[in-house]
Amino acid sequence: MPTSSAPATRLLPPAGPQRTLAAAQLASAVGDGAYFTCSALYFTHVVGMSATALGAGLAVAWALGSLAGVPLGALADRRGPRRTAVALALATAVVVAAFLVIRDYGPFLVAVCVYATTQSGLTAARQALVAGLVPPAERTGLLAHLQSTLNGGLAVGAAIGGVALTIGTRAAFLGAFVVTALGFLAGALVLLRLPEVPPAPARPDAGPRLAVLRDRRYAAVALVNTVLLLRMPLLSLILPLWIADRAPGIGWLSSALFVLNTLGVLAFQVRAARDVTGLASATRAVRSSGLLLLACCAVFGLSALDVPLWGLAALLVAASVLLLVGEMRQSAGSWQISFDLAPPDRIGQYQGFFGTGVAVARTFGPLLLTALLLDGGLVGWLVLGVLFLAAGHAMGPVVRWAGRDRDYPSPAGPSRPSSAVGATAAEKP
Repeated sequence: MPTSSAPATRLLPPAGPQRTLAAAQLASAVGDGAYFTCSALYFTHVVGMSATALGAGLAVAWALGSLAGVPLGALADRRGPRRTAVALALATAVVVAAFLVIRDYGPFLVAVCVYATTQSGLTAARQALVAGLVPPAERTGLLAHLQSTLNGGLAVGAAIGGVALTIGTRAAFLGAFVVTALGFLAGALVLLRLPEVPPAPARPDAGPRLAVLRDRRYAAVALVNTVLLLRMPLLSLILPLWIADRAPGIGWLSSALFVLNTLGVLAFQVRAARDVTGLASATRAVRSSGLLLLACCAVFGLSALDVPLWGLAALLVAASVLLLVGEMRQSAGSWQISFDLAPPDRIGQYQGFFGTGVAVARTFGPLLLTALLLDGGLVGWLVLGVLFLAAGHAMGPVVRWAGRDRDYPSPAGPSRPSSAVGATAAEKP
């Protein structure tokens, strides 16, 4: 291969289904970025909803969406993940298009509940597609690429949404919603280019249809991972409030650190996942993330002390870098664990269940962390850090317990050598 094309190749997953999945992720992520940037201000400032009504509606919607992930994931297992993912992407495009004409709270509540439901189901169906199209040894490497693609798409969509916010007219906001709808429509069309993944064959001894709801060991793994996902509100919610309370003169720093996190994941997530090739390496990655998140919280906590403004800024930057590295290690380890412990004929429903941790962290994390950190100061940060450390170290024993007596054959054929993920990741700069 010519040297001049190497940098472009390193930014992309291997050609074929993996690159097609990344293209579909990119299209949907651009739409999501535009939606997340504009939706709150559109519904409060243009439509006229109160912030309380909007928040209550979103809480109900995402609670419902978290419950829908398991049955919609099971649907992907029974009907085939590609057709399910395409249908859910199209449904998301339609419901976003409905926001163009919604003016009342009742229709808004119905639409946002459908949006959250289809988003949760789409995530589970995509994960089932990954399991059906990609050999086990390459899945974590691909998911790292997809996470990088997601961040890049969100950044592009957020820039489009920023233009709409700057203009500030109803037409500009509606234009951003059109971009969102078109993004999911494009994502659905790209998914149609993938080969069909056959539904999981029915087994007479399959047991209950939603077997994951009775799998206590897998639930324990998901619970430990949910504790680690409490890191999610730190940059988006806690840090802006923390800076506003202690150093309002550098309020811009919270946005800069959010951008740093986005670009860091875009550039380094694949590299951070290169050594994760099985359950043992995945649990080591999660354990190291617990240590990194403890260090992150300790440095954040030091910013509660009486330090000069430059020192405060330096502490916040250092803590954010530790958070970034801990996040990437936790993500890589949890992806591998969630796939390796799921039965191959029930990947969709198991991924739907594992994904509820994100909804739980987003719903309850802000309530817990604002009380613990904003009022608790250094002690609160240290308590959270110890919680992260305990969860990271608990993952190993819990995974060993959950993996006992599980010897699932791969639905995508025999695993390739463990170096496959490393080779894919090594193409990143």
